[in-house]
Amino acid sequence: MSAIRLALAAALMLPAAAHAQQMSPGYVFLKAIRDEDGNKVNDILGQPGQTIINTKDRTTGEGALHIVAKSGNLTYLRFLLAKGANPNLQDNRGNTPALLAVESGSVEAINALAARKANLNLGNSSGETPLIRAVQLRNLDMVRTLIAAGANPDQADVIAGMSARDYAKRDTRTPALLKVIEEAPAAKPKAAVAGPRM
Repeated sequence: MSAIRLALAAALMLPAAAHAQQMSPGYVFLKAIRDEDGNKVNDILGQPGQTIINTKDRTTGEGALHIVAKSGNLTYLRFLLAKGANPNLQDNRGNTPALLAVESGSVEAINALAARKANLNLGNSSGETPLIRAVQLRNLDMVRTLIAAGANPDQADVIAGMSARDYAKRDTRTPALLKVIEEAPAAKPKAAVAGPRM
């Protein structure tokens, strides 16, 4: 009787084993990120020549940074950035980790992304930037942080053609948003690069 049970158990495990063998390395990596399986993530990233850190989910386009920015896991975010994750990676809707960090309300994540040269003016497919989203969410601390990190308050989205400044002007319930934007120093134009003329 126990031999029958063992045979039945083995037969039931075959489809699971076959499925596990079919999972791509990218799927395994992103699953480990979602499961917050630090040991598995370290094992994968510790393999020589590994380039999996910026892999994207085939259905959503989400990368590891998107997942941790959404969940607000600052430790994982910093770890992935230190391992070379692209802070400007966009998902299928054009969302960056910075935009998702704004939605999760993590000022610390914005600071970590900015320190790794995240483009805080990179809009999603609607042209919505992290600063526009912060204004829409009425998150005053986030607006201050983004402005201080160089976000452009005058970059317009593509849906309404409005900028963060425009949205702040329309928001009569939170006048402090516009005040922060108005008090921000104007962006300095980039200096011309000196060198030989061709």
